[in-house]
Amino acid sequence: MTDTPSGSLRLRPLQLGDEAEAHRAHAELEQDQFPFLLEREPSETWQSYLRKLDRYRRGVDLPRDRVPATFLAAIVDGQLIGRVSIRHELTQYLTSFGGHIGYGVRPSHRRRGYASEILGQTLIIARALGLDRLLLTCDQNNVPSAKIIERHGGVLQDIRNDPNGPAKRRYWIE
Repeated sequence: MTDTPSGSLRLRPLQLGDEAEAHRAHAELEQDQFPFLLEREPSETWQSYLRKLDRYRRGVDLPRDRVPATFLAAIVDGQLIGRVSIRHELTQYLTSFGGHIGYGVRPSHRRRGYASEILGQTLIIARALGLDRLLLTCDQNNVPSAKIIERHGGVLQDIRNDPNGPAKRRYWIE
C-alpha cells in the first residue's frame, strides 16, 4: 500500500455531473454487498436524489429508522473513487453494528491509501459537526479496515454478532 499524496483526495457532496460515475461505482461495490448510493430509489431522478441527500443531512423528511447523515463523495484527480456517510446520531442498530461513519473505496482504487485518507478527513468533518466520540465498525474478518481504524486512534471495544451479516468489530475514536 502506498500513501496518498496529501491534499490530492477531496471529500465533497455529490453533484449533477457525478451521476454516471456514481452509478458505475454503485455497480462495482454491489459485488462486495456495499451500497455506494445510499437510499437511492431506482425510479428517482438524480436531481431528486441529490435533494434527498441534502434533506437527510439537515434531518428533514427522514424515514423513521434513519438519522441525519452527511454523504460525501471522495474525489481524486476528478475521479470518483469512494464515498463516506457520517451519521450525526446513532440508533440502537447503529450503536451495535453500523457506527457513525461508513466509508468505502471502489475496488479499482484500493490499496493506495485512499481509505485511510478518507477516514482521516472524515474525522475532521465529524468533529466540526460536533461529534467528539465516534463509533466505527468493520466486519470482523476485514483486517485492512481494522488496521486503518486503529491507525486513526480506534480502540476496540468488542466484537458483536450481527443478525444481518458478519460479526462486527466495534471501535471508539475520541
